[in-house]
Amino acid sequence: MVTRLVLVLGDQLSETLSALQAADKSSDVVVMAEVAEETTYVQHHPKKIAFIFAAMRKFAARLRDDGWDLRYTQLDDTENAGSIPSELLQRAEDTGASEVIATQPGEWRLIQALEDMPLKLTMKPDTRFVSTQEEFDQWAEGRKALRMEYFYRDMRRKTGLLMEGDDPEGGKWNYDSENRKPAPDDIAFSGPMQFTPDETVEEVLDLVEARFGNSFGALRPFWFATDQGQARRALAHFITYALPRFGDFQDAMMNDNRFLYHAMISPYLNVGLLDPMEVCKAAEDAYKDGHAPLNAVEGFIRQIIGWREYVRGIYFREGPDYPRRNALNHQRKLPDFYWTGDTEMNCLSKAITQTADEAYAHHIQRLMVTGNFALLAGINPHEVHEWYLRVYVDAFEWVEAPNTVGMSQFADGGIIASKPYVSSGAYINRMSDYCKSCRYKVNDKTGKDACPFNLLYWHFLDRHAERFAKNQRMSQIYANWKRMDEDRKQTILSEAEAFLDGLS
Repeated sequence: MVTRLVLVLGDQLSETLSALQAADKSSDVVVMAEVAEETTYVQHHPKKIAFIFAAMRKFAARLRDDGWDLRYTQLDDTENAGSIPSELLQRAEDTGASEVIATQPGEWRLIQALEDMPLKLTMKPDTRFVSTQEEFDQWAEGRKALRMEYFYRDMRRKTGLLMEGDDPEGGKWNYDSENRKPAPDDIAFSGPMQFTPDETVEEVLDLVEARFGNSFGALRPFWFATDQGQARRALAHFITYALPRFGDFQDAMMNDNRFLYHAMISPYLNVGLLDPMEVCKAAEDAYKDGHAPLNAVEGFIRQIIGWREYVRGIYFREGPDYPRRNALNHQRKLPDFYWTGDTEMNCLSKAITQTADEAYAHHIQRLMVTGNFALLAGINPHEVHEWYLRVYVDAFEWVEAPNTVGMSQFADGGIIASKPYVSSGAYINRMSDYCKSCRYKVNDKTGKDACPFNLLYWHFLDRHAERFAKNQRMSQIYANWKRMDEDRKQTILSEAEAFLDGLS
């Protein structure tokens, strides 16, 4: 019987993986490898590397127990070939195999590398998503605007989640207007479930510490789930203790609480330890049982079958050049404080410091603090993209690039967002307690104590007026700018320029 190699990547840790489903356990050989190239194409956060390697080792043990012939290469193995294609070529030589079965990777970079190998490649679609790429492309074809909301409704219809026949539960598709409460005085949730590292995890932590000790971010303490059982316990913990209040405060930010009511299950979803439908059904059951309100459950499910599926569709539809798009021609270098957190802007310092410590920040910290500042300041979007890809444990290019290049930086010219997500300090002040302990004064629009977001907001709008002044969603903002006294406008612009010059 002919032996084939079955590739399982570090973000494909699911027994339902299409490559495994297409393989023959009696004759095929599963290949998994911790390789330098996957850790260094960007210099990932050490927690991210440790999380993936530990989860890989545990998944490999499960496959072996299930009877698979599995060849696993650890990072410190003396014969480690250094890249996924090189590992496959080495295993082909060892086994006499000439064919590789793979599930489509989540990055164009790796797809191309596999296709360039001198081995026969059978690439199966990744079936661990609700929507196929063909379904997404059919939905997108001929539309003037690819807005997530309408795609999300189709996913609700397809899955039946929160549906009453053909109608949405409660009569509305979207309860986002109820999910924007500002930061409360305190949070009655201790945070996501944390796991004490076992022997496998400790071995990985020692390896990562030795090899990547100088990378951005703290490796320890390390508490992520690293197998399916732990991930399911983390999900149950969130559903029981946090989901009921998740909706209300999902956009809030606090100085002294890094997690609020957030689930922190995106890493587990993105490497395959959790299935999106099992997660959504658990949330839906909480609503049906009267445990969690509709606004919380709908908002949570929308993130998974709406946004997560939508950005994946965009990534593969737009092609390999998408991460390098720069519609606004922003060229400024990423400021050093994105690596140190050393800035007097408290919101940025908090978000970046948290990112270094936890390899995590929630979506509003990413979009409206670090992303908002980068967009206002005119930072090169590819540098912003690489920063997000490096620093977050849940960042894989298929999900990270559309969120950064499209949603956060408007670098795709409006494919994802109908307007740029920019704001002054007022939004951050409304949604957080950051401004109360900031060196700058959020209510000052000009002067030495003025919040830089206030200055940069108008500077951004002024320099991009030709593009955005006729945008229906921004016309009133531009009308306000136009009515402003000329001397005041010049003061704002000159102070913004001085601040930007200081970044360099």
